[in-house]
Amino acid sequence: MISISETAQQYFQRLIDQQDEEGLGLRISVNHAGTPGAGCDLQFCPLGQTMPDDRVVDFGGFKLYVASASEQWLENAEIDFEEDSTGGQLTIKAPGIKGSEPSGEAPLEERVNWLLETEINPALASHGGRVALVEITDLKEVVLQFGGGCHGCGMADVTLKQGIEQTLTRNIPEITAVKDATDHESGTNPYYAGDASGESAV
Repeated sequence: MISISETAQQYFQRLIDQQDEEGLGLRISVNHAGTPGAGCDLQFCPLGQTMPDDRVVDFGGFKLYVASASEQWLENAEIDFEEDSTGGQLTIKAPGIKGSEPSGEAPLEERVNWLLETEINPALASHGGRVALVEITDLKEVVLQFGGGCHGCGMADVTLKQGIEQTLTRNIPEITAVKDATDHESGTNPYYAGDASGESAV
């Protein structure tokens, strides 16, 4: 099931103590389980606000309530807290939360979307951008639409050719080309970051 490190337990206990609320616990669930966009939702859980089928895990100083529908996706999950000079970082590792990567026999669209959501968009998110699949042509050309901070960016073509296209063709060799269907002239690129040389990050 779920394991919580000693440092994470101490961290949670401090947070709960600060709330000064009788019977306060934590509840964890999974949003969009089994998909590339899956994520954990960990929140305070006041007494009496649990669900009848929640699984209760007692950690001594507090209780963790696990949503029944999320239990299978949290198998072997690990919660840790690493202290540092800025306070610390809480991490939740749930190996099975996103389900399994599509096999080589899966539809091309499914395999492309998996890579977009698990590898490409997480990298673009640091610049406020993302891409979405528009279509896959009969020639197995992948047509993408840029959005967010990548819409209107002068470096979008570099990102497409040197980052996205390489990632997709490396993992899915049958892809013949990756094309951009975005109208970048209409974008304002609010996340533009560059210098006098004209270089920017996408």
